[in-house]
Amino acid sequence: MRKQLFLPILMGLASICTLHSQTIRPIKYGNFETFTVRYIEESRLLGGKTKTLYVVGPNDTIYGNKAYKYGVHTPWSCSNAYANVLGIAKGACSAQPERRETGGYCMRLDTKMETVVVAGLVDISVAVAGTLFLGETLEPVKNANDPYKKINMGIPFNSKPKAIMFDYKCRISPEQTLTKALGLRSSTIEGHDEAEVYVYLQKRWEDEDGNIYAKRIGTMRHRFVKDQLEWVNDFTLPIHYGDITQRSDFKKYQGLFPDGGQFNAKNKAGDMVPIQEVGWGDQNDTPTHIILMITSGSYPAFYGHIGNAFWIDNVRFVY
Repeated sequence: MRKQLFLPILMGLASICTLHSQTIRPIKYGNFETFTVRYIEESRLLGGKTKTLYVVGPNDTIYGNKAYKYGVHTPWSCSNAYANVLGIAKGACSAQPERRETGGYCMRLDTKMETVVVAGLVDISVAVAGTLFLGETLEPVKNANDPYKKINMGIPFNSKPKAIMFDYKCRISPEQTLTKALGLRSSTIEGHDEAEVYVYLQKRWEDEDGNIYAKRIGTMRHRFVKDQLEWVNDFTLPIHYGDITQRSDFKKYQGLFPDGGQFNAKNKAGDMVPIQEVGWGDQNDTPTHIILMITSGSYPAFYGHIGNAFWIDNVRFVY
């Protein structure tokens, strides 16, 4: 595939349309029609197979065990990653393109078990939810400890859309169980895993010690609790501004990050530090960053219902 040396990583403004006094602005590469395909050669200890990983971005092909520079050619990253732990190379893929029945491509996100087998024995197993997000994964991943510390979450963004719009379908198990698999052993626990999409608009700043703080300006967080096996096109979810805790439809998981921060970002020195949300912004505030995540599971890393899946296409904002 032809390699493109540079493409802007922010919003794609070339194909803006106006419908019923609303302006629709697609996110760059959010129609999922182009991909960078990576071929990772796993270590001989793991069987020496070639693993195919996908990046939502410009058409390109990359051979060999090379760390991908997210945030340069595309604003998107995902749960696919190249890992190299103590010289052992592995690729993980839980997000991949799939052709739609009506033509074109979408992204399919799967909750699955990723297993590392050494010398014919199961060594490590982790539950992975297929996830797309705006931000940067720091590769190669060198361990499975606190995966959020390997993600520079969110991108600069200073507009205030009314809503997010996309096409979707999903397969969500009704079972009230999920798998907890953190490495050496796995277990079944109670709970109902659900796909979700969320948008956080933040106003961030950094203190003299390199700590990153934020106020939450806008919020949209929606969970998909049951099967939707036929495509729903132009599904639209409003973004609410200011303090949303007094809304009648407010849910606890839509609130501010827990103490210490849920996600991380690079400070000016290039160090990864927690994003500490310290309150709700005023409705008139302008955001500096956006967090957008689309995932087949609503639990923390290494928890999930194996077999859940979420298909997503044509992600755009409504103004």
